[in-house]
Amino acid sequence: MLAVIGLLSTTFGVSVASALLPLISVELFAIGLVLNGTDIPWWLLALVIAAGQIAGKLLHFYAARGAIRLPGLFRRKVGEREQKGRWREWLEKFRSNCQQRPVWTGTVLLISAAASLPPFAAIAVIAGWAKVPLAMFVVTGFVGRFVRFGALAIAPGVVAGWL
Repeated sequence: MLAVIGLLSTTFGVSVASALLPLISVELFAIGLVLNGTDIPWWLLALVIAAGQIAGKLLHFYAARGAIRLPGLFRRKVGEREQKGRWREWLEKFRSNCQQRPVWTGTVLLISAAASLPPFAAIAVIAGWAKVPLAMFVVTGFVGRFVRFGALAIAPGVVAGWL
């Protein structure tokens, strides 16, 4: 029992770290756990990873909202002009869509969290900047991440069953 708790704690830590640092792959970690033959049920593994991912992505979300003070390297300097380019226009349109069409916003968040298209790391930042409601971000992100990592956790068993 202690070994399982330790493994779940480690899994949570790796999932938070991977949410913050894209060079860390929680997908590879999860596949390694499953192929190693742990006794952790797929749904519990998916639940722990999804919770860790959302915990990490919340830091990006709150930083984009301005609720977390970033180091000087990542902040805009006082007096810098805001330039109007295509990227800025797209972001403004996305913010407007998020506020006017909550079903569309939830769908984009859910698809991004499950499929990472568009990348969920980018969507977490943009959702924070666009002032997406926290509950919508957490619920849709968690459900999408649970689906993603649940499918990943059961995939080796399904493939082995076919062979």
